[in-house]
Amino acid sequence: MSASLLRRGLELLEPPGRAKAPPGVQRGRTGPRAAGAARRRKSAPEPGRNKATVKGRVVKSAIDEYRKKKPVNHLRENLRYMLKGRLVADKAVTEQVLAQNRGRKSRDQPPEKTEKKKPEGTVFTEEDFRKFEREYFGIP
Repeated sequence: MSASLLRRGLELLEPPGRAKAPPGVQRGRTGPRAAGAARRRKSAPEPGRNKATVKGRVVKSAIDEYRKKKPVNHLRENLRYMLKGRLVADKAVTEQVLAQNRGRKSRDQPPEKTEKKKPEGTVFTEEDFRKFEREYFGIP
């Protein structure tokens, strides 16, 4: 409930003999802009300090600012950390962890690997073909 609605409700509940609060108690402004004006009055600039002057201001070095914001390459440290521990997990354990982290939806499942069929080779050898040619066609 806003303050203005609360004030209106209290005015309706006032006894009929009493009209309004004395002028010293009553505020000069009401409405949404009154609060903004009060805030602006509170944040008036300090008379002792002028922000337009340079006095008291620390000059920042552009080179220092550049070095602060420059990205740092952590590759060597990360490689040293990774290569430090040589503990390799068992293949079955890694598969189990990956299976647990995978979702249950079909899109989360990896495609099933189908075993490739080996091409069927012939039962006959070259010698059998030559023998067949000699018997069938009569070629010596």
